[in-house]
Amino acid sequence: EDPSLERHFKGHRDAVTSVDFSSTKKQLVSGSMDSCLMIWSMKPQMRAYRFVGHKDAVLCVQFSPSGHLVASGSRDKTVRLWIPSVKGESTVFKAHTGTVRSVHFSSDGQSLVTASDDKTIKVWTVHRQKFLFSLNQHINWVRCARFSPDGRLIASSSDDKTVKLWDKNSRECIHSFCEHGGFVNHVDFHPSGNCIAAGGTDNTVKLWDVRMNRLLQHYQGNSVVNSLSFHPSGNYLVTASSDSTLKILDLLEGRLLYTLHGHQGPATCVAFSRDGDLFASGGSDEQVMVWKTNFDADYGEVVKPQKYSSSVDGAHGTGHSEMDCGMHHKKTKTQDSSRTQEQQEEQTSLANTLEHIIGQLDVLTQTVSILEQRLTLTEDKLKECLENQQKIIQNKTN
Repeated sequence: EDPSLERHFKGHRDAVTSVDFSSTKKQLVSGSMDSCLMIWSMKPQMRAYRFVGHKDAVLCVQFSPSGHLVASGSRDKTVRLWIPSVKGESTVFKAHTGTVRSVHFSSDGQSLVTASDDKTIKVWTVHRQKFLFSLNQHINWVRCARFSPDGRLIASSSDDKTVKLWDKNSRECIHSFCEHGGFVNHVDFHPSGNCIAAGGTDNTVKLWDVRMNRLLQHYQGNSVVNSLSFHPSGNYLVTASSDSTLKILDLLEGRLLYTLHGHQGPATCVAFSRDGDLFASGGSDEQVMVWKTNFDADYGEVVKPQKYSSSVDGAHGTGHSEMDCGMHHKKTKTQDSSRTQEQQEEQTSLANTLEHIIGQLDVLTQTVSILEQRLTLTEDKLKECLENQQKIIQNKTN
């Protein structure tokens, strides 16, 4: 089934810049050039809250993991923390000396990372609302900064055409990815924490492995990429582009899956809900749209046990990521078979998949090492393809 438009929210008086779901999916927050935040209820007939406080355009919004706070950043150079209730109270962080373009909570909700036109990235404690430290190696506006799922790394993207990777503890820049041909508007971590995706004004989306610091995938579009979001399964990525479309990329098959037309004018922001069932988009047409994902309907059932284990113990990041890969490989198999069979048989194939997974738990150690090898092979293949591609291009230009 294709993604479908589920809800449509109108109320902003200028371009929408940012959207995010609460963890329960009951609320959606959006920020806008009209200097307001709106909190929309996903229940029909419930009224929206409009939060007023910023003195200029709101460029970024995000719910805390618990859903009890909303962070926003603005052209008025401040960051605000709001309590998402009727009163709409907020506290102000006098943060930066330039426009604040990005706010992001760590997954434990304890820290906040902000990025600004003052070329810095700043990290704050949420509860004491205290400034901790600054990262200053970008030489132009910083558009976006994100914590890794385990909170140990920070990725940032900038108008200096680089994506930088930082170690939160040592506060040092570990690596700069310089492959972008334009301003890098957005960066985010894959749910496994092992790779990042970035998009920008060179119309591309690039994925890098952050363990090997090498390019894994490269998607060439025909319009500026303003925003992107990973599906929680890690198998899909959605992008919002200036040609007014949302595009869904299948990362396992390395291809464009869907192009969605909904906005009139540039699509500025996009975000999956925490469970991946929905995604929201905003545009310069002042509209917020909520879409039903549909294309991965059986995902929830297969991955629930694994999701639970990784949230209980995030310390063994690598172990879980291999487990993720296992899930992914099985997932593709069920996808392929269900494509050829009738709809009714999907349930049985799902049951079989679950049985298969349980059966495989005994030989997990072997599976993991096989997957490791398989992953390396895939990465080498990809590298080879990219190198061949470059050779072809060089030959053409020569």
